[in-house]
Amino acid sequence: MELKDYWRTIRRRWKVIVLCLAATLAVASVLTWQTTPLYSSSTRIFVSTSPSDSAQAYQGNLFATQRITSYASLVKDRPLAEKVADDLGGSIDPDDLRDEVTATVDPDTVILQITATDADPILARDIAQAYAEKLKNLVGNLETPANKNQPLVKASIVDNAQVPDVPVSPQPVRNLGLALVLGLLLGVGMAVLRELLDTSVSSAEDVAEVTPTPILGHIGADTSAVKRSPAEVLSDVTPWAEAFRVLRTNMQYVEVDQDQRVFVVSSSLPGEGKSTTAVNLAITLALAKQRVALVECDLRRPLIAKRLGLDDGVGTTSVLIGKVALRDALQPYDETGLDVLACGPIPPNPSELLQSHAMEKLLGELREQYDIVILDAPPLLPVTDAALLAAQADGALLVVRHGKTTRDQLRHAVERIEAVDAKPIGVVVNLAPARRTGKSYGYGYGYSYGYSYKGQDPTVNDDGSAKRGPDAHRRGRQKRRS
Repeated sequence: MELKDYWRTIRRRWKVIVLCLAATLAVASVLTWQTTPLYSSSTRIFVSTSPSDSAQAYQGNLFATQRITSYASLVKDRPLAEKVADDLGGSIDPDDLRDEVTATVDPDTVILQITATDADPILARDIAQAYAEKLKNLVGNLETPANKNQPLVKASIVDNAQVPDVPVSPQPVRNLGLALVLGLLLGVGMAVLRELLDTSVSSAEDVAEVTPTPILGHIGADTSAVKRSPAEVLSDVTPWAEAFRVLRTNMQYVEVDQDQRVFVVSSSLPGEGKSTTAVNLAITLALAKQRVALVECDLRRPLIAKRLGLDDGVGTTSVLIGKVALRDALQPYDETGLDVLACGPIPPNPSELLQSHAMEKLLGELREQYDIVILDAPPLLPVTDAALLAAQADGALLVVRHGKTTRDQLRHAVERIEAVDAKPIGVVVNLAPARRTGKSYGYGYGYSYGYSYKGQDPTVNDDGSAKRGPDAHRRGRQKRRS
């Protein structure tokens, strides 16, 4: 990964970083709050000899420097701890005292520092002072030669222990600072790890890695739109409706040499939004005054009739078995100009019906009557229905769900289509996050400019005349042909 890849990962996975940071700060705060405050008190001992001249003073200083390290090790001995415990009244266990006391020697000096730490500041002072007194007496006894009254080395207390005012532990600022650094490192590490392990389709580069098929549409998430009538939503001026208009515009450049085009809309797995995309794309095309038919070919889990509020008593299966004529089974949707062929009764053998001669005849009739036919097919990976339809159509439009559909699933879906000598004509990214810069999928402009005047009809000029876009030119050509 390059530096820009790390920055992109941080921007995409910032929630993971914030979560790790908040967790480490919370843990550090709880531990700091629950930790018992400890106080520390210190005393200093000076070790010296009694020389008679300057030469002996130098030798005595070297001797004291060598011996002071041994005195520091005596502080951790149990005999000295027992004497200190007796001096303090015998209420403290000697082993506990050994854990609370440390002795350090200042480098290149003859000064020994004894430090005691305890939850009680007064007791910490008493322990440190008692250790200093007992160590001074012990050094005097150990360094006094036999049959003599004066020791060769003398230990003197030069700094008595004091009652501390501020605890040495815990240290909230230090603990929270370390937690902050640790949380950032952990968060960035988790974000990078998730990025490396994430195989979902979340950018144009992910799609390009699987297939050269272009991305024709980028549909955002709009929870309010799915609750309203599609005809009402797509007639409004919203980012949701504009996304399908962009998809409609891009569809005009697919199979431009054919006047009648049949496209299959499918996905890798259920739940990726292929039926919603098929319905809204068909309505958007119909609103542009094109002759459009939407055919429910998902004969296992049909959704179109319920979504559009149409009768599902007759439909595709009824036409395929010859029970109803195509013209009688088609239903107009609202005032959009869209004709819908619902599923009809669910058959026990969907695959056999979809690859039958009756299906081939049905598609032929639809080609003669409509400019564009949209076939809502089942997902490609669980069943073969969509691949069978793609072989009879002019191409397949693949719907992928941002952050959920994996690259392997998309690759297998493309392979299913190509295995029957069909071709994917484009990819639609569904439920993609809204980004003003749009770098992930190549959309460089947001919607704030286009929607500044909510009452403005995008198909009408400022002077009230109709705009002549690509659809208007297409209708003009159709009128001239007729």
